[in-house]
This record gives sequence, C-alpha cells and structure tokens, in this order.
Amino acid sequence: MSTFSYALLEAPSTLGLATEGVERLPQRLLQFGFADRIRARHAGRLAVPPRQPTPDPETGILNAEAIASWSPMLADAMEPLLDAGEFPVVLGGDCTILLGSMLALKRRGRYGLLFVDGNADFFQPEAEPNGEGASMDLALATGHGPTLLTNIEGRGPLVRSEDVVAFAYRDHKDQEDYGSQPLPKELKVLDLPAVRELGVEAAMREALEHLSRTELEGFFIHVDADCLDDAIMPAVDFRVPGGLSWGELGTVVRTAMATGKAVGIEVTIYNPRLDEDGSAGRGLTDVLAAALKPGAR
Repeated sequence: MSTFSYALLEAPSTLGLATEGVERLPQRLLQFGFADRIRARHAGRLAVPPRQPTPDPETGILNAEAIASWSPMLADAMEPLLDAGEFPVVLGGDCTILLGSMLALKRRGRYGLLFVDGNADFFQPEAEPNGEGASMDLALATGHGPTLLTNIEGRGPLVRSEDVVAFAYRDHKDQEDYGSQPLPKELKVLDLPAVRELGVEAAMREALEHLSRTELEGFFIHVDADCLDDAIMPAVDFRVPGGLSWGELGTVVRTAMATGKAVGIEVTIYNPRLDEDGSAGRGLTDVLAAALKPGAR
C-alpha cells in the first residue's frame, strides 16, 4: 500500500495519569493544522469517563475499571476505519489508549507493535508510586498485570511480547529505582543506547525486519512525545534527560510508514499546559505531518 487514507480519531483520555493536561493534545495539534497537512478525515472524538482520585483497591491502578470499559469503546471507534481501509491516526491522551488500539487489532488477527517511547512502560502496580496505568501500558498490552486490564474481552494478551519492538526508551534508572519488572526476553529491545550505537536508520532496519515477519498481518505505531529529547520536548509530565532529535523521530515514522505494513498510529503524552509558547507542540506537529504527509515516502 503506497498511499494512505488517514482518519483522525481524538482519544483524549487521562485515565492512566494522576495529572491532567494531555487531554488537550488533539486540540493543540489540530490548531497547528495537523489534519489538513496530512489530508486526514476527522473521524470523531471519544467521550472519556470521569476519573477517580485514588487507585482501585483490587488492582492498585488508577481508574482501572474505567480503562477496562473505555478501551473497547476506542476499539469500536477504530474498527469501522480499519474496515474501510483507512489508516487510523489516534490522538491521545495518555499511553493507556494503547489498550484500545491494540484491542481493535487483536479482534482482527495477529499484529505487531512498534513502541516508540521514552519509557519502557513495563511497571507492575505494586512498583508504580502513583498507580498510573500510563507507566504500565506495554506490560498490560502484553499480558503482564491484573486480569482486568490484561485480558480485556478475554482476548489477552492484546499483542504477543515477541511481536513488539520497544524503541528508544531511556528510563533505565527510574526502572531500577522503583523496581520495575524486567521486559520479557522475547520482546525485542532497541533502547536509546542501542539506537545511539547503531544509528537510527540501522536500528529501524532491525526493528522493521522484526515487525515485517510473515506471521504478522501488519503493525501499529505508538509514539509517546517523551521519546523526544527533553531539551526540545519539555512539555511532558515525566521528564528524563536525553532522547531522540526531531529528525530522528521523523526517520522512525517515515521509514515505518514506507514498509506499507503499518496499519495505524497513536500519539500520546504531549501536554499543552506545559508548553506556554507552543514551540514543543509546533515541533511535534511539524515532524509528524512531514513523516505522514502523502507522497513523503
């Protein structure tokens, strides 16, 4: 597939965070002309249930019941887009929207995941100090954690560990300090040190070779704004020094799209409340619009 028909879906959930602000991500990117620049059809905005101030006593996760019931709603909204041969562009929200996105694909078959994030997001509830699901989304999607969120619709895991590439994360110290569970050995890791050692093009070749295996029907792209260098993307709630440059993120998305095997993308965690002059949001819009622009490949 060389041309993409983009359908933009707003999924402004903050259910996975103790803080607010990321629900403004879709509005801000749209203000900067993102939809027009990639010629995307606006496919709707999901309503999000109210948040609870304290973690669910059963699972230790904030808004666990709401995430479990809302994720199928996001999947329901994505399915007609996929049925129509469109390419969903899902604007979050926090990283727990991953569960809805991967559920939509798990209903259809076996898909991979290119997980581009500054954090590995593999915490277990007892090690996450605030009970934030946004620190656990990759663990939950791959079946590691409480059944309520790892086996939604009885379909868990939503993506097999061996079908995931965790790309460019750099939160090693945080994982160590708080005792995050390790990523499974079968999950392919190309963390930021590996990306730096190989170079982004070679690292992506390795990632895409893994995600283009014949047993996969395609792969989904998760982009968390905190994958970017903290110096250019300070508008995130959890900041870690270092990260990808604008050009490197552009290369990641552009080369993933060029395979023709990507079936959708989501963008998470950019917080307009932390971006007073709008420069971080403009930069994010520019790099994504350029990488996704029809004819850019």
